[in-house]
Amino acid sequence: MAPTKLKSEEEVFPPQEIHLLKDAVYGGEHVAEPFYDKYQQDVPIAMDLGTSTWRVGLTNSSEPNNVFPGLISRYRDRKALKTLTIIGNDVYTDSVLRSTVKSPYDGPLITNWDYIESMLDYSFEHLGVTSDNGKLNNPIIMSEPLTCPHNQRKSMYEILFEAYQVPKVSFGIDSLFSYYANSSGKSSGLVIGAGNQATTVIPVINGRGIMSQTKRIDWGGEQSQQYISKLLSLKYPYFPSKLNSYHTTNVFKDFCYVSENYQDEIRHILDMDILESKDIVLQFPVEISVNTEKKKTEEELAEQAAKRKEQGKRLQKQAQEKRLEKLAQKQDEWDYFSKFKEDNADLSPEDFETKLIANGFDDLEDFKKYMTSLERTLKRANQGDDEHGEEEEVDPSTAWPLVDIPDDQLSDDQKKEKKKQKLLKANFEARERNKEIKKQEEEAKAKLEREQQEWRDRDLDDWCTTKRLQLAEAISKYKEKQKLLESFKDRKSAAAQQRMKYIADLANDETGSTSSQSRKRRRNANATIDNDPNDTFGANDEDWNMYREITNTSVEEELEATNKEIISLEEELLQYDPNFHHEDTFAAASTFDWKNSILHKFIHGPRPNITIAMQAEGLSPEEIATHPEMIRKNHQIHFNVERIRVPEILFQPSIGGLDQAGISEIANGLITRRLDRNFSPGGQSYDVLSDIFITGGLSLLPGFEKRLETDFKSFLPVGVPLHVRRAKDPILDPWHGMHKWANSEDSTNGYVTKEEYEEYGPEYIKEHGLGNANLSDL
Repeated sequence: MAPTKLKSEEEVFPPQEIHLLKDAVYGGEHVAEPFYDKYQQDVPIAMDLGTSTWRVGLTNSSEPNNVFPGLISRYRDRKALKTLTIIGNDVYTDSVLRSTVKSPYDGPLITNWDYIESMLDYSFEHLGVTSDNGKLNNPIIMSEPLTCPHNQRKSMYEILFEAYQVPKVSFGIDSLFSYYANSSGKSSGLVIGAGNQATTVIPVINGRGIMSQTKRIDWGGEQSQQYISKLLSLKYPYFPSKLNSYHTTNVFKDFCYVSENYQDEIRHILDMDILESKDIVLQFPVEISVNTEKKKTEEELAEQAAKRKEQGKRLQKQAQEKRLEKLAQKQDEWDYFSKFKEDNADLSPEDFETKLIANGFDDLEDFKKYMTSLERTLKRANQGDDEHGEEEEVDPSTAWPLVDIPDDQLSDDQKKEKKKQKLLKANFEARERNKEIKKQEEEAKAKLEREQQEWRDRDLDDWCTTKRLQLAEAISKYKEKQKLLESFKDRKSAAAQQRMKYIADLANDETGSTSSQSRKRRRNANATIDNDPNDTFGANDEDWNMYREITNTSVEEELEATNKEIISLEEELLQYDPNFHHEDTFAAASTFDWKNSILHKFIHGPRPNITIAMQAEGLSPEEIATHPEMIRKNHQIHFNVERIRVPEILFQPSIGGLDQAGISEIANGLITRRLDRNFSPGGQSYDVLSDIFITGGLSLLPGFEKRLETDFKSFLPVGVPLHVRRAKDPILDPWHGMHKWANSEDSTNGYVTKEEYEEYGPEYIKEHGLGNANLSDL
């Protein structure tokens, strides 16, 4: 056999790293929220109320005392008849609590103020707040969303001033507080806050945010994890387990990154060499039950096979006896009605038909059909169609002693036995004829093989060339037939039109045909489908070709025959042609190559589908479905394109379905059109570009700073200095900024006191450069 040009075995790939899908941390790994032991009255309390995480602490400490998720769960203890309110990390202590967890937020806004009040109680309790006058005697510094609605601030004022009786309150924007913590307090820059619910772009001039030029993109971490959930649901619609928000959030944080050149990377990310490093395999936890059933030994399997074979022989013998009984019965009927026909040959057709009706026939035509059916059955039996079971040795001279004895010398039982022996003799003779035919075919085949061998020995190159030409012709014929078969699916194709013509011709007689045959049929009013004397369809074998054309049977049979011819020629070439390899076969050329399938690499990553390999090993569908490796693979997710697609929404919101501009486009319009457009030292645009500051949870995505630098350089004048930096701690720096602001002189006139609230109402705020502006001043 000719050697292959490539490796005959499948290319071996190194194993991919498997990452377990991380869920929420609860149970034994939970750490209780600490209680603060250095509480002091009159010390401001800084509270960064993020929609994802709350950060709370007194400003006499450099770090927040409590950092916990903004979640709440209510549990009804039926024995104690009490409803327990669980907040923050404590909701993870039990799976029942986690299943009933809720948030007081709907998007960036608070919608459940009862929950907020409970969470504030929880925060103040852990800060160790005490009071001798029933009031909270600490100023409050609190974060609020950009362009906070009036009803939100009003409700918060009411809780703080009326429920807790705080002396004074100040509100600010978390991203500006973060910038304040990372600057001198009088700096200029562009603050990009990528948070959990929204992304904001705020220009800062001399330490004050310019609210009139601020923009917000309604996309953040929450929307990103929801988008990942939708993408994975579409990618794996039959994934056996349900992914929750904790899974997708952790996947987003751990494996997504911002692409420096999205269009170029998305074009090549599914290339095999790149996909090898970009594809992340995520394994959903699954328990695989071990099959403890004892496997049967080879001796036991062989014994079972022998029993099945013996049982099959017994069934074949029983079936053969029943067939012989039925054939003998049919032979009796044939003899009886043949004699009946001879005895009544002198009768007129009408009298003969009367006798037939008396014997149970409908009419003369029914009798003819019955006799034809009997004749066909007996003829088929005599031709040796019944060759089931193993053939026994038979001596023709002694096997059927009653066949040559006249019937008048036999008893009734012997006559019945004689009929069986005649059938057996006819079957034996038919088998002998078939053996002779097969022997002649084998001799012809051996002669052809000898001629082929002599040809190969004489001129191998000529033999190979001829066989290759025959193979090419067969493949071309196969493709033509396949194309013809496909054309039947198009009702406008010529083949489909011809097929419809055949159908119309068959139905023409039923739809008012004016042909002479149809007129004859209509004149014979008593004619039916069974006894119409004018119906000659089927008398010739060629009549049935019309049905073969309609059902495409002839094309399918020719396709199958051509395929067998191709396989036969390829087997010869593989055996004798040194230049013909497995890769040259028609099947190999038509085989699916998973490396060239974008869909395969997108779903299964840079590895072949193990289902195909298991099928090649001969495993049954049941064995494949229950195989431990298959179960493990079915619980895996390949995270590749989504790694860059989801973060890219910050720069192209249209990907996520938002009709908004991205970060770079907003910054371009702000810097080059809405500020003073002065790119020399001292100009607003120059000062802003000298400090592009990013903060918030999404700023932790790898590549965020590099992408901003690339995009900004694409629209800035050549030579303009550009500096992009990230907050030291994007998560905690808003609280650090509150701490710094509370302990500086900048906070002196930044609070709204309880007296001012009572005098001016909830619409009153004080601007301090790090919060929202008064609408009346804009």
